[in-house]
Amino acid sequence: MMPALPVASITATTLEWISLLHIFAFALVAVHCLTNRREATSSLLWMFVAWGFPIVGPSLFLLFGINRVPAKAWRKRHSDVRFLNERKAREEEAKPLAYWRSLRKAVATDPEEPSLHKLNHLMNAIMPEFPLLGQNHIEPLVTGDEAFPRMLTAIRAASHHIHMQVFILGNDAIGRTFLEALREKAEQGVTVRLLYDRLGCTHARWAGLFHRYAKIPNMHIACWTQLDPIKGRFQANLHNHRKILVVDGQTAFAGGINLSANNITTPRAQPDRDFHFALLGPIVHELQYSFLCDWYFMTDDAPGALLCEAHFPKTVQAGTALMRMANGAPIPDLDDLTDAFFATVTTAQKQLLAVTPYFVPPPEILSAFRSAALRGVDVRLIVPQKNNHHYAGLAGRALYEDLLKAGVRVFERPPPFIHAKAMLVDDSLALVGTANLDVRSLRLNYETNLAVFDAPFVAKMNQLLQAELACCHEIKLPAWNRRSTARKLAENFCSLLTPVL
Repeated sequence: MMPALPVASITATTLEWISLLHIFAFALVAVHCLTNRREATSSLLWMFVAWGFPIVGPSLFLLFGINRVPAKAWRKRHSDVRFLNERKAREEEAKPLAYWRSLRKAVATDPEEPSLHKLNHLMNAIMPEFPLLGQNHIEPLVTGDEAFPRMLTAIRAASHHIHMQVFILGNDAIGRTFLEALREKAEQGVTVRLLYDRLGCTHARWAGLFHRYAKIPNMHIACWTQLDPIKGRFQANLHNHRKILVVDGQTAFAGGINLSANNITTPRAQPDRDFHFALLGPIVHELQYSFLCDWYFMTDDAPGALLCEAHFPKTVQAGTALMRMANGAPIPDLDDLTDAFFATVTTAQKQLLAVTPYFVPPPEILSAFRSAALRGVDVRLIVPQKNNHHYAGLAGRALYEDLLKAGVRVFERPPPFIHAKAMLVDDSLALVGTANLDVRSLRLNYETNLAVFDAPFVAKMNQLLQAELACCHEIKLPAWNRRSTARKLAENFCSLLTPVL
């Protein structure tokens, strides 16, 4: 029998192996970062994490750092192209869909105002698949107190189909109320399709909330996810952040409000400040098509069953608003949503008013804000005073000094949390929807925004944002520069996380 090795020798040997594995894992991360072109700050951050946090760092890099976006995004893009080809096959004169017939009639001429005319031309180049449409009506709904009753009324009035896409559906009274309303209509023979994001609906999913409705006739539920280790999917990004409700192809709701109890008034709390929008007109068909593209990608349902006349009925003139979709998707080598926001900011001549819960934008958007202020535009930014993601709030505050020095006015809104996303340009354009002004929304998420060229709507949105401004505390540069060194260190450290926020 061989003598047992001393404990100290075993420990030393184990530590040597761990050290070698750590160095090997770090080397793999470093080589991957250096052989795949990405932003320098992102590469340095991941190499620091891989070296400073053995095992944990490389594991995080495996989940979040490897850029699988091209392969995953192109898979979705190819699905969209296949669906588009199916659509085109139904645009023939022999069997035209009412959608495309009415859409062609609704395509609008450019806005008369020169700067908006130029912006619309830019958007034509950036997003040619989403034309400017006339004959629309859009109405803002503030918080779930206004939005939820209207949405539930529309659901309960459905006669043919209900298509709902959510990011967060809470495992709470609100989430259950909506699911019960959908169940009731499904049992009445209305076709219900519900598409939810796996990350956003984690609590509801783990609680088995969706499973309870899985066998309801006519009620079809699908989960959007790109993270499934069993199937070899390790992409924790690429979330579907869209929030769309289409009823009978005639009425739609879209915006930033999640279906959770945080968005309604209770005896104990005020709702998160947020906007949703009720929509009528041809833009409803654009939202319908966006939903069906995502549904087709996740379910592979037959295109013929989705691209049917009942889903795209003829529309009538509902209003005078000119509108176009401004969807965002992580398409490799294209930053459509970033380009759209950049073009919008640079269009401003007199005033730019923006509200976002997370202001951690790509460098070009930050530069556009500063440039607008430097050329004399009244630029005002509304952000939460207390962020629900503390690190994102700190990262945003690291940018205040650059903004303030350029003349951008920054306003922090005290609780309740402001989750609204809107950008108003002068008196005639509003960009509203789901996208935050952060890297994740602009480059990684699937988002739905609406560019609205309509002075009355912009005036209404301006009124709503002025009410928010009245509750805000303005950040002044002299006072901001007197904050503690500890605060500065925390902000600047969190700003290093900007590429992955």
